[in-house]
Amino acid sequence: QDAIDRKEKRSETFKTAVHGLETGTSALKVEELGRRAPQWVRDNLVTMCMRCKEPFNAIMRRRHHCRACGYVVCARCSDYKAELQYDGNRLNRVCQECYIFLTGHVVLEDREGKHKGILEKGAAEISGRSLLCSSLQLLDKNGKGGTRGWFVIPQDDPLVLYIYAAPQDVRAHTSIPLLGYQVKDLPQSDSRHLFQLVQSRQVYTFVADTEELKQRWMRAMARSAAGITLSEEEEEDADS
Repeated sequence: QDAIDRKEKRSETFKTAVHGLETGTSALKVEELGRRAPQWVRDNLVTMCMRCKEPFNAIMRRRHHCRACGYVVCARCSDYKAELQYDGNRLNRVCQECYIFLTGHVVLEDREGKHKGILEKGAAEISGRSLLCSSLQLLDKNGKGGTRGWFVIPQDDPLVLYIYAAPQDVRAHTSIPLLGYQVKDLPQSDSRHLFQLVQSRQVYTFVADTEELKQRWMRAMARSAAGITLSEEEEEDADS
């Protein structure tokens, strides 16, 4: 009975897991798992395993694709084989979640019960219901180098900026609580569209790809810094 309950729980969570690997991608329905070839998530869209969230590296943790759901996973999380109907019922490499769903077998290791931390929100998941999301560059303290990543202000956590290394990562590498910050415009430098978040001695300098995108981010961050939790459209509707 415990095995049945676990499998049913996995089935429900899988409906979310396989729904829309990225915006604009046709969703793989749960009943089609193993019956239809999935659309693979591209390697360059993730920097960590989409199951255990461990970062990839060239030597010890290589990328693999689950042949059932298309997720990019590490060797440990894809060390399972299941028969896939779309491949003539031949055994294929699959991730742990797909293995449990397709075979009904219970795996002793179970990470499902772990509490989802503040950073453990998938980029694709929260980007689909965000106040604003896009690629930005966050400069280092000397203003010369920096890290390019995927930045999101989610609707359900509108006072926090989440920073991902890639738009399909399943865990943010850091977050910035925006409340109380000041948003500062900077003059264009070397065709770079610069702006800052400033609070006391803490300063973050960002580079947007266009002036229009910069202005959108400045408005969104200023609203979050002021504690405004509604989008501009929602606030206009409320006023009317």
